[in-house]
Amino acid sequence: MSQSDQKNLISPLQHRPRLALTLGDPSGIGPEVILKALADPELSKIFDVTVVGSQDLLLENYTRVLVSGNLVPLANPENLSILDVPLEEEIKREIVMGTGNAASGAASFAYMERAIACTQKGEFDAIVTAPIAKSAWKAAGYDYPGQTELLAEKSGTDKFGMLFVARSPHTSWTLRCLLATTHIPLCQVPEALTPELLTKKLDLLVECLEKDFGLDSGKIAIAGLNPHSGEQGQLGHEEQEKIIPWLEQERQKRPQWQLDGPIPPDTMWVEPGKAWYSGVNSTKAADAYLALYHDQGLIPVKLMAFDRAVNTSIGLPFIRTSPDHGTAFDIAGKGIADATSMKAAINLAGELARVRRQNN
Repeated sequence: MSQSDQKNLISPLQHRPRLALTLGDPSGIGPEVILKALADPELSKIFDVTVVGSQDLLLENYTRVLVSGNLVPLANPENLSILDVPLEEEIKREIVMGTGNAASGAASFAYMERAIACTQKGEFDAIVTAPIAKSAWKAAGYDYPGQTELLAEKSGTDKFGMLFVARSPHTSWTLRCLLATTHIPLCQVPEALTPELLTKKLDLLVECLEKDFGLDSGKIAIAGLNPHSGEQGQLGHEEQEKIIPWLEQERQKRPQWQLDGPIPPDTMWVEPGKAWYSGVNSTKAADAYLALYHDQGLIPVKLMAFDRAVNTSIGLPFIRTSPDHGTAFDIAGKGIADATSMKAAINLAGELARVRRQNN
C-alpha cells in the first residue's frame, strides 16, 4: 500500500488509531524491527503508536544496532511513546541477546499482559505484537501454544483463528489464509477436523471478510486433507466422510459465498501464486483460503510473502496483528533484521481499526 493510500484510509478517523506495540522477546529481533519500522515518519503521522515494554532494554538494543556498523534508519527510543514495563533486576540480568530463556519469556509475557489490560480498558484500538518464543514462555511457567491463545483467554474468547494477510508488491493482490488447526502435532489433525470445528473457522473467516475487509460476498477456497483430496477414498476417507458433506451443508447456508473444495492441496496454491507474482487471471484466485493445518497454509504463504505477511488474530473483541516471522535469535542484535513484516503489521492494524470504528 502506498503512503498516499494509507493517508486516504486513515483520514476519516477523528484521531489516529491508537496502537499498542509489544516489544516481544527482548532477546530476539523484536526490539530491532520495531526501531526500524518506527523510523518511518509516515507511521507516526497516521498512527498513534505506543511501545509496550522495558524502556532500558529498548535503549540497549538501539545502541547495539548503532554500533553494529549497519547503517539503517532507526527510531530513537527517547522520541517514542513508551509504556514502560519494569522488570525485576534478577530477570533483567538473565536476559541474553540471541538466547531465549525463562527470563526473556517472563519479560515478553509481562509486555503482552500489560498491552491486553490497557486495550481492554479502552486505551488502545489495536495490539501489534513483536515475536515471542513459545519455549521461553514455557520455561517461565506459561504454557500457551502461542500469543493468540493468551489473547483469547484474557478476552474471554472461545472462537478465534489465525488469519495471515499479505498484499503483493508486484500486483497489489491481497492474500488471505486462515488455518483450521494451528499448533498441534500433524498426527492429531485428522481427528481435530470435525464439522463443528470447520464451521466455527468458516464462521470466523466470513465474519472477518465482512466486518474488517468490507466483503459481503466472494469466493473462499477450502483445501483437502489428503493427497489429491483423497481421490474418492483411495488415498484417505476424511474428504468423503467429513469434509464434502460438511461443505454441501455450508453452501446451502451461505448462498452469497462461493465455497470451492475440497481442493487438492498441491494445486490449491497455483492460482494465488499467479495472482501474487504476475496478476494473470487474478480473478480466478479466491478472496480467502482455508488451510486445514499449519504447514499446509504457511509454507505457501511464507514462500510468497515471508517478509510482508501479517498474522491477524480474528474473533477477538479487539484488533491484533503480528509480523509473520519468529524471534530469529541467530541474527538478534546484528542490525540485519528485516522490518518489512513489522511495518505491514502496523499498517494493517491501523487499517482494520479504522474499518471497525466506522462499522461501529
